[in-house]
Amino acid sequence: MRIPYTGPLPPPHIIPRNANTLPGAIAALSNFLTAPPSSTLKDDGGDPNSTVVLSGAGISVASGLADYRGTNGTYRQNKTYRPIYYHEFLANHEARKRYWARSFLGWTNLHKAKPNPGHYAIRDLGDMGIVRSVVTQNVDSFHSIAHPVIPTLELHGYLRALTCVTCHNDLPREAFQDSLAKLNPAWAAFLAEAIASGALNTENPEERRARGMKTNPDGDVDLPGAPYSTFRYPACPHCLANPPLSGDGTQTKVAVDDEGAWMASSTAGILKPAVIMFGESIPGRVKEAAEQAIDGSGRLLVLGTSLATYSAWRLARRAKERGMPVAILNLGGVRGEDAFFQELAMGQQGEAGVRAEQSTDKLLPGLVDQLRRTGFTYPTNRPETPVDGRNTNSGVFKDMLS
Repeated sequence: MRIPYTGPLPPPHIIPRNANTLPGAIAALSNFLTAPPSSTLKDDGGDPNSTVVLSGAGISVASGLADYRGTNGTYRQNKTYRPIYYHEFLANHEARKRYWARSFLGWTNLHKAKPNPGHYAIRDLGDMGIVRSVVTQNVDSFHSIAHPVIPTLELHGYLRALTCVTCHNDLPREAFQDSLAKLNPAWAAFLAEAIASGALNTENPEERRARGMKTNPDGDVDLPGAPYSTFRYPACPHCLANPPLSGDGTQTKVAVDDEGAWMASSTAGILKPAVIMFGESIPGRVKEAAEQAIDGSGRLLVLGTSLATYSAWRLARRAKERGMPVAILNLGGVRGEDAFFQELAMGQQGEAGVRAEQSTDKLLPGLVDQLRRTGFTYPTNRPETPVDGRNTNSGVFKDMLS
């Protein structure tokens, strides 16, 4: 289940000590990624020389998106922020109005945002044979855009589509945005004015607040005092055309108004974003695929996440229990991070573990340059990645990619 940990996190202990500068952190991570397989690694059939990446919102900050715990993160800047929970979304028509109104305002910036140098550096590390796979908590699709060849598991889903909670058919988010605009012309006019004025262009939280807006992760824009109850959203077109039977065999009903907006008398046809909402369980096949990604690699590189969500933290714990070296690159504290660096050898220079506090968009490209300058080549005994796992994005990852 996706549940956030909202308690305070202590500042990190930098490991090794010289990783407190950008050059030092690059050197430490270079040692980490090129070291021989750890002697503590379980011999259970994975590729001991490869690396799996576990990423979070911090890697997308340089793309202009909000994160949770960074310097300008939502939990720091907006103390009253509380994400909508899955049970609320399903049960409450008014809660869905509020959610879709805020998503409607935030989609434009999210949709036009692009991967940043950190994402493309992961592509380069994949080309070098270092990174085998990526597990991301992010829902922005930047990983699959920047490095389509590297298998990427979207642990918490993605915002590029919606899914019907009744029939489970998907709908592209762009088409849904157009439908929202048609159903809510006054909101669409406001959004056009906000875009024209540049109100949505700044990522500075103080400037946003001065313009009456609060920006949160996952394309959420809050307008305090806005008439959210006036917002309308469409029904699932598949359920509307052919209302399905419910689980008990009774006929469902999908009612819409004259313009196609979902009505509260309906018993089906609710569309939700194709993300794992807070309080929603992650499908078993996704959890299994994430575990296989950990088990198939020899080391774990954690990027831009505090591991505050249990679904991500448990993967890092699994890696540690397998004897995998762990490196963490994150601005700010990480949940239970000291446990990942216990019993490191005195004087190790990153080979067995790294904890650095640098921006991913600066450090990762520098790391790629360093590896290229040193003429790094992958060990010749590297196991071949199966064709169905790397070249066609199928295998355990196929259902997580579009």
